[in-house]
Amino acid sequence: MEKERIILGIDPGTTIMGYGIIKATGRDPEVLTIGFADLTGFNDHYLKLKKVFERTLQLIDQYFPDEMAIESPFYGRNVQSMLKLGRAQGVAMAAGLYRSVPIFEYAPLKIKLSITGHGNASKEQVAAILKRVLKIDDLPENLDATDGLAAAVCHYYQARIPGKETGYKSWKDFINKNSGRLKK
Repeated sequence: MEKERIILGIDPGTTIMGYGIIKATGRDPEVLTIGFADLTGFNDHYLKLKKVFERTLQLIDQYFPDEMAIESPFYGRNVQSMLKLGRAQGVAMAAGLYRSVPIFEYAPLKIKLSITGHGNASKEQVAAILKRVLKIDDLPENLDATDGLAAAVCHYYQARIPGKETGYKSWKDFINKNSGRLKK
C-alpha cells in the first residue's frame, strides 16, 4: 500500500500565485484545497514577493505537505517578466526550503503533457481535465489556481512511474525487485 503524501503545487507569479494541494493515498489523489493569491493590489514588487513567501508558508503550516511541486518559469520574449516570475518562484521555493519541504520543479510543457497528454494544451483544457478526473464541483475563476493544482498532480503522476526516483534501471529490474507484487 502506498504511503499517504500531501503534495503542494505552486504556479508562481507576482500578479497571481496559483496553488493546489492534494492528498495522495492510492490510485486517485484527493483535492484538499485549490486557490490563488491575488497580488494585483500591491504596487511594490518586493512587497509582492513577501506576500508570495508568506502565503506559501501559510499553506505549508496549514497542510504540512510532504513535497512541493512548482512550475518553472518558461522562456518568453519579455525578459523582465521572466525575471519577475523567477523571483516569485525563488521565494516560494525559499518558503519550502525554510520548512524543509522537498521541492520538485516541472516545466509548463511537462505539466500540461502529464495532465492532458498534450504539451500545448490550453489552461482551459488543463482545468477541464482536472475538474473531471479529480471530481471537483467548482473551480476558482482564476486558471492560475488550476495551474498550481496541475503541478501537484503532475508530481503525483511522475512519482508513480516505476523506476522514477526509485533506483530501478528498467521494467525488468522493477519486476525482479517487486516479484511479490505481481499477480499470477
